[in-house]
Amino acid sequence: MTSLHPARPVVDAGAEPRALPGDELLESLLAGTAEDEDPVTHVHRLAARPSRVAAWPDWVGAELRDRLTARGVVAPFSHQVAAAELARGGAHVVVATGTASGKSLAYQLPALTALAEDDRACVLYLAPTKALARDQLASVAALAGPSVRPTAYDGDTPAEEREWVRRHSRWIVTNPDMLHRGILPAHQKWSSTLRRVAYVVIDECHAYRGVFGSHVGHVLRRLRRVCRRYGAEPVFVLASATVADPAAAATRLVGAEVTAVTEDGSPRPGATFALWEPPLTERTGEHGAPLRRSAAADAAGLLADLVQRDARTLAFVRSRRGAENVAEQARAILRSRGRSDLAAKVDSYRGGYLPEERRELERALSTGQLLGVATTNALELGIDIAGLDAVVLAGYPGTLASMWQQAGRAGRAQRESLVVFVARDDPLDHYLAHHPRAVFGRPVEATVTDPANPYVLGPQLCCAAAELPLRPEELADFGGPVAEAQVAELVAAGQLRARPTGWYWAGRGRPDVDIRGSGAAPVSIIERDTGRLLGTVDGDASHATVHTGALYVHRGDTFVVDEFDDEDACAVVHAESPEWTTVARDTVDLSIVSIERTRRLGAVTAHTGVVDVTNQVVAYQRRRLGTGEVLAEFPLDLPPRQLRTRAVWLTLDERAVGRADVDDAALPGSLHAAEHASIGILPLLATCDRWDLGGISTALHPDTGAATIVVYDGHPGGAGFAERGYAVLREWLQATRATVASCECESGCPSCVQSPKCGNGNDPLDKRGAVRVLDVVLDELAAAPELPAEDVAVTRPPAPFATTVTQETAEPADDARQAPDPDDLVF
Repeated sequence: MTSLHPARPVVDAGAEPRALPGDELLESLLAGTAEDEDPVTHVHRLAARPSRVAAWPDWVGAELRDRLTARGVVAPFSHQVAAAELARGGAHVVVATGTASGKSLAYQLPALTALAEDDRACVLYLAPTKALARDQLASVAALAGPSVRPTAYDGDTPAEEREWVRRHSRWIVTNPDMLHRGILPAHQKWSSTLRRVAYVVIDECHAYRGVFGSHVGHVLRRLRRVCRRYGAEPVFVLASATVADPAAAATRLVGAEVTAVTEDGSPRPGATFALWEPPLTERTGEHGAPLRRSAAADAAGLLADLVQRDARTLAFVRSRRGAENVAEQARAILRSRGRSDLAAKVDSYRGGYLPEERRELERALSTGQLLGVATTNALELGIDIAGLDAVVLAGYPGTLASMWQQAGRAGRAQRESLVVFVARDDPLDHYLAHHPRAVFGRPVEATVTDPANPYVLGPQLCCAAAELPLRPEELADFGGPVAEAQVAELVAAGQLRARPTGWYWAGRGRPDVDIRGSGAAPVSIIERDTGRLLGTVDGDASHATVHTGALYVHRGDTFVVDEFDDEDACAVVHAESPEWTTVARDTVDLSIVSIERTRRLGAVTAHTGVVDVTNQVVAYQRRRLGTGEVLAEFPLDLPPRQLRTRAVWLTLDERAVGRADVDDAALPGSLHAAEHASIGILPLLATCDRWDLGGISTALHPDTGAATIVVYDGHPGGAGFAERGYAVLREWLQATRATVASCECESGCPSCVQSPKCGNGNDPLDKRGAVRVLDVVLDELAAAPELPAEDVAVTRPPAPFATTVTQETAEPADDARQAPDPDDLVF
């Protein structure tokens, strides 16, 4: 296959040399682009893959086979039969194959067969998003017999219907939140259902990671425990996108051994996958740093161009505000070309919309009434959209698993497709745009969870004890010795009471546990003049996104926040369309509580342990739209937030600083730049997003007595990301160094060392000094023997040192998290 452009490398994955629809689309998008302005850095050809089918298992009834045949399923794929046979035989199983590979049939076959054979059996189905749940509910309803009565039991289910669901539905579609808050605490009411559960289906289980995934793992252990109390031992069938070691990840999630099926027998249409980096412009941002053309602007242009070519397209954008802006820019482009008819076929989809708005958008997208949709990851795991021609990814979605999941939305119904990854002005995006092997040549990440996190384990043990008294032999399911130690602490704190028959919940009412992290309530967005509820914002993000004076966007309309009430979780807004956007500023203090592991690398030392972080949003900036120019800064009076979490940090002694050839004046900026870049790159190696992490750097930290760089998890108790960084330290820092050194800017820009969420306004930063600091650390890593880490005790200096601290906080800005948005969930 010939190159689409002489300067643009193309990887041929085995297809015959012929023009393909994805290639043609890309060529038409680039028509007229000068070679020196070509934004495409690499083109990869994904070859078509033929299907591998298998015979129907003889235990599948004729009626179910007929229904499947009527829906176009003539023969099952090999992976569907392999997973179904394992589940039918009583083994917990995870089917981890690509997007649109038909994973649903792998659990529908054994589950619907069981319901046909036993008219009392039932199935619990758990989905991470509303769109996916509704889509799967419709799919099962088309296949199930009349006695199954598949029904949703979630936050949208009217109170008067919930009793009917408990009594009559045999396929209950719910979610971890409802299981945690609505079903398990009321298990006596659900006893007739729980004693009949034959299968528990956990769809898109790779979405359960970090703190949320750790909570979900304990919720599933509680479900198994309660079902066992009523005499049921359900089989768990999990479906996942391709992840590293799916058997181990699923086993951690369920708490019982799970077998993986990973050989994908489904056909895959060919695709053209382009890496696209917007060029540097003459515009400058903070401290005169050059800015690239924004990923949002290029994504909007691509969306408009593709819609104009009648290509059905999804544009995945990392934030709610971004999705709104990309859709509006695409509509404006089409209107400017005299195509208002096509502008009406472009919309946005995100969490925070009201249920009726979401359902109408889903219907319009499914029927083809909409040609282009800018969406958050709300549709990454969503409805089965047939016949998409293209997907645009406006920025790296946080993990390779998510990247391939989003890319896999194109090419359904065996149609050739185009995928374009548009790099943001960000270190990780820049690295991926110029290192295609990091996208196409390596396995996806391992799912990171930490069930032993005391902020997760303690509350979950309280929930379990409130449901049924905890017996000593049951603690093995919750972590064994770790759980035993946690129970002892809960007893000492008066939360559990020890009795001869076990441990009982000692508190009043039910434990109030938020399985999504900090427990901060969602903030309601109220329009001042009408009292209308516009939507909601995650409570954790509220200080940074809906503070007084912040710009808020809803379905293309912009609002300015008049008043933010932190206690009542409410923001009052008025409609306004200013020529600026807002960015929050904050301060961070960090102290080391304990050191758990240390690795000495000559003049450099690496540590992991527990830290205390105090964060406070203190001001916000107005920045001119399009250029990022700072127009003004305004103080804010918001309370500080406390966080005890886990971190990884590096200390450099005087020898290391001397070898880096960084003087006292340049050292803070060099460390700060290295900190920013390392935070930007860690998501390459862990299932997290930049916004899940925070960090500080200082020439002399009071708790270490040395130059220090700290990266911490932005979740109470930690989420496993810092430990992952410690485990892959060399690979992490090699990629960090390559990103900074290869960036074509002169002294630092958002593609390498500047951060969009820096509490110090990206000052000071020293790009060249950062490269020298990283060189010293990597030299010490290369010279150090591969020895296991040793445990040491933390020591503190006798008195505080004078110190200059710079930081990048973990407070999410503009809700750019990569876990499913809470407002996209069914609870």
